[in-house]
Amino acid sequence: MLVDSHAHLQWASFDRDREEVIGRAREVGVEYIVNIGFDVDGSRRAVELAERFEGLYATVGIHPHNASQMNDVVLDELRGLARHTKVVAIGEIGLDYYRNLSPRAAQRSAFEAQLGLAEELGLPVVVHDREAHEEVLEVLMGFEGRVEGVMHCFSGSREMAERCVRSGFYVSFAGPVTFPNAHGLQEIARWIDLSKILLETDSPWLTPQQMRGKRNEPAFLLFIAKQIAKLKGISLDELAETTTRNAKERFQLKWRDARE
Repeated sequence: MLVDSHAHLQWASFDRDREEVIGRAREVGVEYIVNIGFDVDGSRRAVELAERFEGLYATVGIHPHNASQMNDVVLDELRGLARHTKVVAIGEIGLDYYRNLSPRAAQRSAFEAQLGLAEELGLPVVVHDREAHEEVLEVLMGFEGRVEGVMHCFSGSREMAERCVRSGFYVSFAGPVTFPNAHGLQEIARWIDLSKILLETDSPWLTPQQMRGKRNEPAFLLFIAKQIAKLKGISLDELAETTTRNAKERFQLKWRDARE
């Protein structure tokens, strides 16, 4: 069994074949998929999909690209959505200083507000960090001991990974770990303890090297899993068992299944 800890199946590119995509994922052992919110509509849609499909869960949040949308009304709507039994985290939140689609001040404000919401509700967070490593750490350290979560599609240094793990965060690897020139990222995957690793596709983006040129989907998580297992010199079965346990613990999936 595998868990795709970060996908966006609510995206329009899946409208024509969403059920088939979920079916293909299950055929290769991807039994759980966490659909990640990125704005209010996307968060609401993730919750709707979680209601429709067994094994699908949702997060709710405002992506840094959409941080300019954040206000008290939006935060309150996220608060309401987050109380759904199949919502397992606040996210995707963070900072993106590569595209800067929202002003940096707005990104930081939205990031901090949603970390506060996660603390209030006792939920983990899913953190987006692109070209903003130092400031992301600075903000997270302000909530150290109060909020834990996942570093989505990790792209930082080994030192950053160490600090995140010490602060209660899991490190998630996506398609880029399969790229031939991703030597630094692959070295981090070799080094980091397996008990702190999650797997994700970030579908429909970041397609693994083996399927480059195609729309990414949760079934392709198998390529990422095989790469991590190879890097760590372990069997695919061991990798799958441990990362599934990690995802279930981080997002309380087992506990939530028991309630349904």
